[in-house]
Formats: sequence, structure tokens, C-alpha cells
Amino acid sequence: MRPGDLLVFNDTKVIPARLYGYKTTGTKVEVLLLEPLADDRWLALVKPGRRLPEGTKIYFSDELWAQVLAREEKTKGRILKFFYPSDQTMENLLGQLGVVPLPPYITSSTSTAAQYQTVYAKNPGAVAAPTAGLHFTDRLLAELQNQGIKLAWLTLHVGIGTFRPVETDNITNHTLHQEWMHIPPSVEEAIISTRDRGQRVIGVGTTVARALESTGGRAFQGKTDLMIYPGYQWRVLDGLITNFHLPRSSLLMLVASFLGDEGRAFLLHTYQVALEHGYRFYSFGDATLVLKKD
Repeated sequence: MRPGDLLVFNDTKVIPARLYGYKTTGTKVEVLLLEPLADDRWLALVKPGRRLPEGTKIYFSDELWAQVLAREEKTKGRILKFFYPSDQTMENLLGQLGVVPLPPYITSSTSTAAQYQTVYAKNPGAVAAPTAGLHFTDRLLAELQNQGIKLAWLTLHVGIGTFRPVETDNITNHTLHQEWMHIPPSVEEAIISTRDRGQRVIGVGTTVARALESTGGRAFQGKTDLMIYPGYQWRVLDGLITNFHLPRSSLLMLVASFLGDEGRAFLLHTYQVALEHGYRFYSFGDATLVLKKD
């Protein structure tokens, strides 16, 4: 980092989005909430999906139950309508009954829910952490600021679509599930100021990259389904901090596009070196700093 550079972070906070319940038959049900809709409805992934047709009731406690309203084709999920007493809120009940949804490859953990949050997590709504931000501590953030590096925060609620593998041979046929984001005016102003100084804008994580590239760095509140893959013309970022990603993922394609045609071969070489030296992949893995050539 250089004095005057701008680091942009995603301050989303993971909610306790995984619920365990049962049907009237006693069959156990697992629910992963993806997105709140109107009137206490949620888009959710459910297990076992084939046994949860429209009209099925799912019970989580004496105070909370839900009914399956419809199937959602894009995510292969369900629209659930939740019911609870008038003196309760969904947020409070989630806090009591829900579990922070750790990645599925973690089958056993003694960590606390707080350890799956960035130290600057602020705005609840994500179902997964923006994991590039897990590398930052309060001490590191303070050291960066002491060296004249500027910090800014936006919010993008990470959804399940970001992590789903690309299952089509034609990347243009792959679509991402929409994710809600908010880029405040302060971020737009910080980007403009950084540009005026001739300094660099560096995103911490692919979620920051997608948010800023969706609007060209302008203030915005709404949803994005921007899919970035090789051939994309980057408009905002000069650098990207991101973890090591798996093959056939939209995340790896985003990083490849950032490096351009000449850089993709270098990216493959970098990943080969990472494999040879035992670097860690997945959400809690090692990170890379990717910079455009000056």
C-alpha cells in the first residue's frame, strides 16, 4: 500500500440464517434463509427439498413456524411465509433459534459465531462472510491509517449465488442471484478524491469489486447481479485483495478478468505455485493482492 491509496471494505454482517425444524410427520428439515421478501416471506434453500412441496408446514419452536408457498426456479429454493406471535419479531427469533451458516465443507468447529465475522461487520443481512476481510484486524486497520492509507466501507449482503459453481460451458449463460447493496455518497466522494490525487482504489474482496463495478463507483442502493468474467472492462478498481478460489467458480473468473488476456497465464502459474507450497484455499484460506501494472 502507498500513502493516499484507498481501501474499500464490505461491512455486511452474517445473520444466523440457518434454522432447524421439523414437519408434522416428524421429518427433520434444514432451512437456509437467503433473502427477506415482503410480509414475513423469505427466499430460502431447504433440505430435503423433494419432500417439501407447496403447502408444507415447518415448525421451529412453539413460537415460530413457516409454510412453503412456492418453488423459486432460479435458486431452486422455496418461498417461505413465517408466522410468530405479534409481540415477537423475526429478528429476535432468528437470534434465539438461528445458527450462523458456516460453509458446508466445515463439518465440525469449536469457533464462535463472532469468528465468522469481519472485525468491522456492521449491517446484518449476509448469509456468508466477505472472507477477504477476515484477514484484517483492528490493529492492522489502525496501522494502515497511520501510514496515510484511506479506508471506506460499503455494504453488499453476500448471497449463496456467489459461491455456486459455474455449471455451463458458456459463461454467458451463467447468472448470479441478485444481491442487495448500498454504496453511500461518502464512498463515491472518496473514490473521486483518490483519483484526483493520482492514487489507487483497491477493493477488499470480490463483493466490493462487484458492487463498485456495478455502478462505476457511484452512490447507489439496490440490487446487483453483475457477473464479471474475462473480457470485462474494469472501470473503478486498480487493485484487489482476494482469497484463493476454486476452479469453475465465478470468483476465479472475476480475478482472471482483472488481470486481462496476458495476465491469465500468470494467474494459472500463481495458483500452481500456491498448490505446490500448500497455500490454503476456501473461505479461511490465504489471500492474494492483485494490482494493475502502473
